[in-house]
Amino acid sequence: MVGRNAVYGGDVRGLKILWVKSDFLHPTSRGGQIRTLETIRRLHARHEVHYVAFDNPGEPEGLARAKEYCSYVYPVLHEAPARRSLKFAVQLAGSVFSPLPLSVARWVTPAMREQIREVRQQHQFDSVVCDFLAPAPNFDTLEGCVLFQHNVETMIWKRHAEHASDPLRRFYFGMQARRMAECERKACSEAAHIIAVSDGDAALMRSMFGVAAGKITSVPTGVDIDYFRRPAGSVPETDLVFVGSMDWMPNIDGVGYFVREVLPLIRRERPECSLTVVGRKPSPEILALAQTDKRIAITGTVPDVRPYLWKSRVSIVPLRIGGGTRLKIYESMAGSVPVVSTTVGAEGLDVTHPKDIRLADTPESFAAECLQLLNETAQADQVAQSALSLVTERFSWDRITRDFEKILAGVATCAA
Repeated sequence: MVGRNAVYGGDVRGLKILWVKSDFLHPTSRGGQIRTLETIRRLHARHEVHYVAFDNPGEPEGLARAKEYCSYVYPVLHEAPARRSLKFAVQLAGSVFSPLPLSVARWVTPAMREQIREVRQQHQFDSVVCDFLAPAPNFDTLEGCVLFQHNVETMIWKRHAEHASDPLRRFYFGMQARRMAECERKACSEAAHIIAVSDGDAALMRSMFGVAAGKITSVPTGVDIDYFRRPAGSVPETDLVFVGSMDWMPNIDGVGYFVREVLPLIRRERPECSLTVVGRKPSPEILALAQTDKRIAITGTVPDVRPYLWKSRVSIVPLRIGGGTRLKIYESMAGSVPVVSTTVGAEGLDVTHPKDIRLADTPESFAAECLQLLNETAQADQVAQSALSLVTERFSWDRITRDFEKILAGVATCAA
């Protein structure tokens, strides 16, 4: 029954929301988890949230902490095979014959489909959110649902194909891109409304999948300003830092590209320039970087990324592949750390070069921007201060969540 929601002075209260995602939100180590967690826990303070997700027995913290952001939780036991495992190799081989892209197919199970169907039969929800594309095939249909698209997934796979190092990878990534396009097009056509994370992503989905302008809204990425604020008296001790999940292929590609093609140019002028790579589950090729270069540190999973940001002079985002928006950029800005990024790395963010960020798309220009910020403290401080002002004034999570909330209420009203 729609209509429980009351409006007080422009605030929406009392929605009954079903939220479906492929994973729980702790340990929080990926950008998509952060974006969802910061949004949903604020929604939970004002609405009744039911949360359905796969429960990975290897990460008990996820289910144990779910009540921090939902009223009711429905775990579905499932552990997707880890990359580089034998089970994953078998899944990879089988994916050649599947119509679904592998990154979606590995999250599709009869148990999840039945759980979603059952909870929707038992409750009348004002709004149903499919978070990311991966859970979408577990729905009987996305009609009446809100699809929360953190990326244009098809673009990620197209860029993988463009940067593939050999013909076999180029063929495989191209195949995955085509399958993803079909999967993404179907989900976008079924959903009642789509939430994108940037105007650029919204425009891509309109052009690539024929999404009507009134059916998609962009809600920007936010950041917890107080949490990332640099402590008084904190002084940078190291040079460059990269923060991001190191089992995600775009991050692996970006760090590898930086070390191979950019860092040697920087070291012509600053021979001792250091790089710290902070992020969970570093791949073997990333771990190997520290074994051959003592000035590169690979941390793996850390309990708190903030100290690594605060003690670094420059935050780098050398991505060549990606989609959505990079939370790591706004987190660096909130921590008063100047950022050098590729255009792809900063895609979808409302930033301005050279005022509050430095953008560079060739090894030479990326190295030059890093060197200027490393060598000229006044320039670095100016960029950092402009960036902090930007995120403080416009991108708090409270403000972002109110926009998200209004969309959910609007879709519920239309469904009535």
